[in-house]
Amino acid sequence: MFSLKGKKAIVTGAAQGLGKEMARALHAAGAEVVILDVSDLGKEAARELGKEDAKVHFVKGNLLDRENLISSFKEAVEKLEGRVDILLNSAGVIERKRAMDLSLESWDRILEINVSAVFQLSCLAADIMINQGSGKIINMGSILSFLGGYNAAAYSTSKGAIAQLTKSLSNEWAGHGIQVNAIAPGYMSTSMNADIKNDEVRTPQINARIPAGRWGTPEDVAGVAIFLASAASDYVTGVVIPVDGGVLGR
Repeated sequence: MFSLKGKKAIVTGAAQGLGKEMARALHAAGAEVVILDVSDLGKEAARELGKEDAKVHFVKGNLLDRENLISSFKEAVEKLEGRVDILLNSAGVIERKRAMDLSLESWDRILEINVSAVFQLSCLAADIMINQGSGKIINMGSILSFLGGYNAAAYSTSKGAIAQLTKSLSNEWAGHGIQVNAIAPGYMSTSMNADIKNDEVRTPQINARIPAGRWGTPEDVAGVAIFLASAASDYVTGVVIPVDGGVLGR
């Protein structure tokens, strides 16, 4: 039920962090994976992960460049021999500033990568998946899909949009055998959160909000990614699943 043997997957933003661990999990479950990332670290990640039977490829792509996004997606599909069973939209950026200090250029960059690129990639993948009659699209939300956050107006706006986009695309594509869902990580120990993890004021405040008593790890997200990518979730669509140690339940 949870095997991905023979499946073809594209994972964006998988050079490091949550994306890399989810790519590792998909690969370990049997999927052939393309890491699509702007960072050359993706090449090393592909080499590291691709030591088992299933292949792992790297395609360099800049999601801020819409034409390059299309060409890099096409290159990824070519490496997968024309089939895409799983699209995991993991790439994302954040800039922690007060709203009054956030430039419109930064606002546009965050919304472009976190929302517009997800929409564009999902449509490209769905075009293939509809012809296949099946597919899994997994987006990355956040607990800030539900909460306002602090000094993160653009990021929380983008993750709120991901929750709604996930539901909307599910409504359109579920009848074609495509499940569209999202994962909403909580406070994760990744490089993206290094600044607040080391903040002497905010860290104790955050720790007090997590019923599980610890920050999450990339491994904590991997199991949900496998579930949403596998046949186990064939009747699950249009949902946002928190992986937050209980933060949203407080």
